[in-house]
Amino acid sequence: MWTTKTFLTKTKRGNIIKIVREHYLRDDLLCGSAACNTCPHKDDELVLESEPTSICALFDYPHYLILDTNVVLHQIDVLEEDALKNVIILQTVLEEVKHRNTAVFQRLLEIISNKNRKFYSFVNEHHKDTYIERNPGEKQNDRNDRAIRRASAWYETHLNINSVVGQSPRIVLLTDDEKNRNIAQNEGIVCCNVKDYIENVSGFVGLSDKLSKNVIPESCSKDALYPAHLTPTQVHEGIRNGKLYQGTFHASRDNFLEGTANINGFDKPILLQGHIGINRAVDGDVVAIELLPEEEWRRPSDIVLEDKADDPGDFLEEETLLLNSVKADKAKEEITPTGKVVGIIRRKWRQYCGILMPSRLPGATRHLFTPAEKRIPRVRIETRQSDALAAQRILVALDSWPRNSRYPLGHFVRALGPIGDKNAENEVILLEHDVPHARFSEAVLSCLPPDNWTIPEEEIKKRVDLRSTCVCSVDPPGCTDIDDALHARALAGATRAGLKRFEVGVHIADVTYFVRPDTPLDKEAAARSTTVYLVDRRIDMVPDLLSSNLCSLRGGEERLAFSCVWEIDENANILATRFHKSVIKSAAAMTYEEAQLAIDDSSRADAVATSLRTLNALAKRLKRKRLDQGALLLASPEIRFQVDSETHDPIEVQAKKLVDTNSMVEEFMLLANISVAEKLLQDFPQCALLRRHPAPPPANFDTFLKAARQQGFEIDVSTNKAFSKSLDEAVIPGRPYFNTLLRIMATRCMQQAVYFVSGSVSQDEYYHYGLACPIYTHFTSPIRRYADVMVHRLLAAALGCDTTHAALVDARRGEAQCDALNYRHRQAQHAGRASVALNTHILFRHKVAIESAVVLAVKRNALQVLIPKYGLEGPLYLPSDKFKYNEEEHYQVCDDVILKTFDEITVRLSLDRSNLQHQKLVFQLVKPYVPDFSYVVEDEGKMDVDEANQKKAKGKGDEKKRKDPANTKASKKKKAKK
Repeated sequence: MWTTKTFLTKTKRGNIIKIVREHYLRDDLLCGSAACNTCPHKDDELVLESEPTSICALFDYPHYLILDTNVVLHQIDVLEEDALKNVIILQTVLEEVKHRNTAVFQRLLEIISNKNRKFYSFVNEHHKDTYIERNPGEKQNDRNDRAIRRASAWYETHLNINSVVGQSPRIVLLTDDEKNRNIAQNEGIVCCNVKDYIENVSGFVGLSDKLSKNVIPESCSKDALYPAHLTPTQVHEGIRNGKLYQGTFHASRDNFLEGTANINGFDKPILLQGHIGINRAVDGDVVAIELLPEEEWRRPSDIVLEDKADDPGDFLEEETLLLNSVKADKAKEEITPTGKVVGIIRRKWRQYCGILMPSRLPGATRHLFTPAEKRIPRVRIETRQSDALAAQRILVALDSWPRNSRYPLGHFVRALGPIGDKNAENEVILLEHDVPHARFSEAVLSCLPPDNWTIPEEEIKKRVDLRSTCVCSVDPPGCTDIDDALHARALAGATRAGLKRFEVGVHIADVTYFVRPDTPLDKEAAARSTTVYLVDRRIDMVPDLLSSNLCSLRGGEERLAFSCVWEIDENANILATRFHKSVIKSAAAMTYEEAQLAIDDSSRADAVATSLRTLNALAKRLKRKRLDQGALLLASPEIRFQVDSETHDPIEVQAKKLVDTNSMVEEFMLLANISVAEKLLQDFPQCALLRRHPAPPPANFDTFLKAARQQGFEIDVSTNKAFSKSLDEAVIPGRPYFNTLLRIMATRCMQQAVYFVSGSVSQDEYYHYGLACPIYTHFTSPIRRYADVMVHRLLAAALGCDTTHAALVDARRGEAQCDALNYRHRQAQHAGRASVALNTHILFRHKVAIESAVVLAVKRNALQVLIPKYGLEGPLYLPSDKFKYNEEEHYQVCDDVILKTFDEITVRLSLDRSNLQHQKLVFQLVKPYVPDFSYVVEDEGKMDVDEANQKKAKGKGDEKKRKDPANTKASKKKKAKK
């Protein structure tokens, strides 16, 4: 049978059309219970047990649970535990959860698919006895509650009539909606709220800890610390009439009492300060902002708030310090539009990693949780497991934030492992940066070819056979996911200008041959978007069989490739470009150092060495052309850890050494990416996937320019070409690292490069500022970047060599994927940096070092310093009773000691482990010496062995020079006379 609904609607042209919707109903849908002797179940359809064991003390009889929508949405962490079984999920609930929260919906589907959990999905919306129409004037939510009650009553009756005698399970409806519960009880349905049910479950320790504390009335005014948020209607009306603005809240990493929000129409981000200004917004929330009057606008704080292990939880003293620092005399250009949060449009809460801070009161169940991410406030949770969890990294979800609580409320989700355990700490990094890292599913693995796969002969016939060409790869040591290989060979004849001609090819792993569109493998790769590199492990985008084997261009093995081949003259002018699918056999898989040795070894005249020399010579000319066009040579502190072969713990670090072959590979990868971008734009002007790098706003350079001026350099940032020239000229004799430091700071003035679809922005916005090129994309790393997979498919469609990809030419789909790519790329970068920080902390657990450092920034109460040897940076706090901060020129002064940006200093480096959550490296000033403040290295006996060894390794350190009689002024004068 079926029901029909008829609607009359009016089109844009004014025509009236009739819409008829049919809804089919059935009487043969199965109830899923093994106790039922009427429904014709198959064995694999018997989900609900015939005699379910009651685990709740409130109900001493066998029963099935039916959940309403809010129980699923708010208590999914409880549902994921093995405690609850024999649960009926109605179609009404499933569809509403899907509409309201896709993440919870996916988690629910995983529970339902686990046969051991005994969760049964019943299609109540298509059963003739459980389907109901929406009444006139009835809200959709009320109709859904009525549908859930109808299905609960039907199940109760159906099982009572059709079950085997003595095997008639009851139905218990779990709902936290008091109105719905009262109506259901009046209709004879057994009901219970979630809290009462879970707290009376026996045999599952800690289950009640996972309960969400989500029911908090916003109108609460008792001892309110925060203003009430506006209602959604008030927010919508305020935004529409221009009194309010919408933006995403970004909390400060240095200061939990400060944040910003970017709003269209404002050149600068809107500043939000203090607990009233932030008003319970959490990093990532979409908020409604009211702009303050212009006379109340302030500037961002230059205070760095310390993260103290014994924080009493009172922010009033810290807030006074913050607000006083921004109300001082200030330059007008530093004033920033300032506002306050008046409403929450959309929460972006997730699960957070951290540690528990047990209450000092014996027997207490309410405790504070400190998140690993400093931008997230502490969370109040309830648990009876505090003794066991105190030494664990744990996962906590946020539930609500009432007005009368300094902290948001949340609940415990699960333990990750002991604090300090490397596996647990890596898990924290991956979870905190939202890196998908679960094992590849069986569905994904089923898409892979067999381990002994070889290239089919018919596939070779479709491609250009380059197996006899001398192709080689050049990569970092230990690289197993080899994306790219190169070749170069001289061509007969010369150009009209008499220049030699060469054929140069870049050959990229053809990942798209294995990763077909819309397969489980493709969807997983798209969801991951990028391979994530931690210090001691790699989270692959595609399974290892592809990343390290069948797609990796290993030496001496035949591989499928996508080739970009140029005809190029000796001055690196491109004469012709072609693209084709190919088959290659790499002659050698070399490291950068091995390739450099082959180039430098004049006795070698083999094909590989000759090819590398040609590539190196052409690369230098290509680089010179790029720099002449205004490309920037920026820098970042990069280090490599030496790890113990058994424990895999770091034992030392060293700066990454760059040789000519690093630059050689980079130049040809850049050239291939540019060539492919031009081809894609030519063939797909509206949906080419490109990468752009916006020019930084002038305000980004303010602090950087002021710091450079203190060192006597006027940096011209009017264009990237002028900027590049200024950076080249900013050299201080005797300070070779100064120019590198300048480039590191210049990098931090840049905006993030992003993926985009060509039709989504105007062509003048395609420009890549850092590379000084009008168009760019990513083509050369499809093993580790999904963007390159998309580019390969577009290029294949443009060449007509894979027609199945033509259907993927969809601008709207491309834009959505670009957003995901940009997000995953950022998170992967942050995860990599967090891994470096973790391993640095491990390195310093039993070590103290005295090292040279450079001042990166001067704050009101601290110096931000960089240790070049370790690539580390952090705050060196300065006491206000000794140092005075010059706001106009941004330097600190104590007597005759002046500390400003770019100054070289000496610091003592040690690990502070007193705060278990935020273990941090402590920087202490050694030189220049400040009485009663600087750490003085005088007595080696007071230092531990590692510190003494560190001093000895430094050779003639500054402090040893002071002790050595040969370094006294008198001795130096005698030496000078001699």
